[in-house]
Order: sequence, then structure tokens, then C-alpha cells
Amino acid sequence: MGNSQLSAAKKAKNDEFYTRMTDIEHELVHYRDHFKGKVVLCNCDDPFESNFFKYFALNFNPLGLKKLIATCYSGSPIAGGEYQPSLFDDDVDENTGRHRRAYKAVVNVFRDTTGDGGLDMDDIRNLLDSGENELTELHGDGIYGAGDFRSKECLELLDEADIVVTNPPFSLFREYVATLMEHGKKFVIMGNKNAITYKEVFPLIRDDKLWIGATSLNGGRWMIMPSNSEVESPKAKKDRNGDIILNVAGVCWYTNLDITKRHEDLLLYRRYKEDPSRYPKYDNYDAIEVSKVKDIPEDYWGVMGVPITFMDKYNPDQFEILDARDIAKSDKQRKKPTLLIKDADSAINGKPKYARIAIRNKHPEL
Repeated sequence: MGNSQLSAAKKAKNDEFYTRMTDIEHELVHYRDHFKGKVVLCNCDDPFESNFFKYFALNFNPLGLKKLIATCYSGSPIAGGEYQPSLFDDDVDENTGRHRRAYKAVVNVFRDTTGDGGLDMDDIRNLLDSGENELTELHGDGIYGAGDFRSKECLELLDEADIVVTNPPFSLFREYVATLMEHGKKFVIMGNKNAITYKEVFPLIRDDKLWIGATSLNGGRWMIMPSNSEVESPKAKKDRNGDIILNVAGVCWYTNLDITKRHEDLLLYRRYKEDPSRYPKYDNYDAIEVSKVKDIPEDYWGVMGVPITFMDKYNPDQFEILDARDIAKSDKQRKKPTLLIKDADSAINGKPKYARIAIRNKHPEL
């Protein structure tokens, strides 16, 4: 289902997952104060159909944005031909429904152009057509294709931006995050939940340079895939355009923007001293196993191995995240590249557990 579909799509290099507006709204409401006066870049978002572009365009004035930029790659599909500026009407392949070229859309102003007293996507279209806002073609740089986030012209846009918000290609997630960090960007992006365990990502989490967003890991995320996608699910729904609506349980938000929810303490109810047998120690690490986040004890001050779902509740003021190598019992274990308690090294009495994050309670013992 969710994770299997993500895996199948990754093998097929199918990155055409689109995020529902409701999920975008539920997450980004937590960051509203961060956007005022800022340049927002959606650099993996087709301005013809992206709900990220639509969200920021329609909320351009309420958020107080300075500028909104969206880019897409050539071959990006148009959902139902919802919006095609007249300047590029001839750019759609009739057989595939895809753009032949890549585009950059820039919104500098959002006002009523129709005289109906409201603001909607028709006004965005009119402002793009009139030239008050900008819609131009991207060309690539000879190494990366047009609209690729790694291309020179897209990296120049990245340097111009203050905050990046998008659903990047999950097959390139490691490289995408590395690019954001290299350019010192603030961001709110979506990715596979298992990216927490990536060797390129976990050190950023451990060092408090990246964390899980506000609404992550609380059930699945309904993602949209075009109707001509190679990956389908027998349990998927379809919208009125025939596009696949898939519950992807393995998706969450990643960010480095601080929000109030991140500093809420996880309430602890269990007590280690009442039943130590509930918390066995690992064979190869000096830590106790806590198989469920709700079972984290309030009275234990040593190292604990917890599921990666803990990151949804992680408060850096309450807990410390450790490198598993620092709590290994032997030199052999300390020399292993893994930063988590996982695989055979997560064993208890010879039986391996799932991947665990090593944490320690920061609060002083009372």
C-alpha cells in the first residue's frame, strides 16, 4: 500500500506525486510568521497545476510575500489542462498531455484584474499574460535539463529565495536536501519518512539542522498521481480528472524553520523503576529498548532506543539525540558506519529489532 507504492515508484523513477491542498494548508498554517516579506521558491512545482504554487499565489497578500517563484521541468504533466497561458497554448503534446518545455513563473503582485471584487487564479493568469507577473521558458545548462533544480538557472533562483517549499523528487531526496543545505536555505519540504535513517539526513537531525514538520506521521498523506502513471494501486481512489489519489503512509514534512509545536513537551506516563523488565538492553549498545513512543519512561536518565516515529514528538529542549556509535559496547561496533541502532546490531538476546534512534532525556533527575 503506502510504502510499497513509494518503493515501486522509486524503482520506476516515477516522481509525479502531487500534494493535496488540504495537506499543504494544514502544515503551512504553522509557519505563517516566517513568510512575511520573503521570497518563496517552489522549485519542483509546475505553475500550471501545483497546489504549492496555488497556495502561495492565492495567499500572496495575506502572507505578505515579497515574491513567489515556481519552476517545473520539461515533460511535466498538466492535470486536466486546468490552466494554460495563451502564450504557450501550442506547447502541449496532444498525445501525452505534457509540456514540451520547462517554465519559470514569478508572482510580484496579486490584485483583482477581472473586476469581480475577488482574487483567484484567473487574476494570476491575467497578470502573467499581461507581463505584470512573469512566465518564461527555462533552458537548462547542458549538464542538467531545463527546470532541473540542479541546473545553473535554477540554482540562481535558489540563491535569490529566502524559503523553499515543495514536494521534491523523492528519488533525488538526498541530493535535494544537500543542495538546500549547501546554499544555506530555509525550507519546508516533503519526503519519505524513512529518509530519517539516511546517512546523509540523520546527522542533520542529530545536529538540530533539520527536523520533522508539524503535521507529520499522524497517519497517511493523500497524494495525487497523474492518470497515466506507471504505478497504480488497487486501493487507490480517482478524482474527476481520472488522476490517482493514493494514501501514501510513508510521507512526512521536513523543515528547518522553528515553530511553537516543536517545543511542546512529550508527556511521559511510564516509570522505569516500576517494571525494568519492560525495557531490555541491546546486545551491542549501552541502551534500553523502548518499542513504542508512548512507553518512554519519565524516570530513566540513560540512553534509550526509540522508533523513528519518535521524531514526530521530538522536542530538542526535552531530549538529546545521540550517535549510536558513541554508545557501542565494542570497538568493532564503534567503527561501523551506522548512526542509528539498526540491523543486526539492534538485537536483543540475538533477535534484531527495527531501526532505533538513540535518545536521552535532558531534564535533570528530580
